[in-house]
Amino acid sequence: MFDPLDGSSNIDVNACIGTIFSIHHKITKDHEDGSLEDCLQKGSDQIGAGYFIYGSSTMMVYTTGNGVHGFTLDPSLGEFLLSHENIRTPARGKIYSINEGNMHFWDAGTRRYIEHLKEDRKDRGHPYSLRYIGSLVADFHRNLLKGGIFLYPGPKGKLRLLYEASPLAMIVEQAGGAASTGEQRILDIQPTSLHERVPLIIGSREDVEQYNQFYKEAQKSAAD
Repeated sequence: MFDPLDGSSNIDVNACIGTIFSIHHKITKDHEDGSLEDCLQKGSDQIGAGYFIYGSSTMMVYTTGNGVHGFTLDPSLGEFLLSHENIRTPARGKIYSINEGNMHFWDAGTRRYIEHLKEDRKDRGHPYSLRYIGSLVADFHRNLLKGGIFLYPGPKGKLRLLYEASPLAMIVEQAGGAASTGEQRILDIQPTSLHERVPLIIGSREDVEQYNQFYKEAQKSAAD
C-alpha cells in the first residue's frame, strides 16, 4: 500500500513532498491479486516500509526490520546510492512539529504538553523550536535525522493508519524512536477499514513517551 503524493498541497509553492509505502505478506489464498483482508493487517505485521522525499535532493529511506537506511539519487548515474547507513534518531530532540492553527481543537493534554515545550527552561533543553512544513514526509524526515516530535492529535485524527502512520511508525521504531496515538502504540492497532484515520504522535522516543504521559494524565483528570 502507498500514499503516492504526500503533501501535495505544497506542490504549487515548490516545498518538499513525498511518497510513503508499506509492504505486507499476502495472507489470503483465495484471491490471486489480493483482497481487503490482505490490506487490513496490523503495522507490526509489516515486512517493509519506506518513503521517498522530493526536495533539494531525492532520497529513499526504508526498513525491512533490520535498521533504517537512506539512499540519495545521483542524477548523473540514474541510481540511488547509500548515503545514510543505519539511521538512528536521537532519544530526545529540540524540535516540535504541529499545526498550531488547530490549537483550539486540541485536547487538554496536548495543550499542556506544547506549553511545557515552550517554557524557558535551559536546564532541560527548553524551549523547543517549532518547525512545521505541512508535509508529513518532510516533517518526519527532518525530525528522524535531527530529533524531535511530530504531532497530529485526535480525537479521531486526520492521517491514514495503513499508508501513512503505520509505515512511518515502523521506520521510526527501527531507528530507535516511537509512535503512538497518545494511548496506544501505532503498530498495535488493528485496522478496520482501508482509509481509517488515527491521531499520530511520532518521533524521538523520550519526547513521545513524555507526550503520552501528559495525554494520559489529562484524560485521567477529566474522568475524575
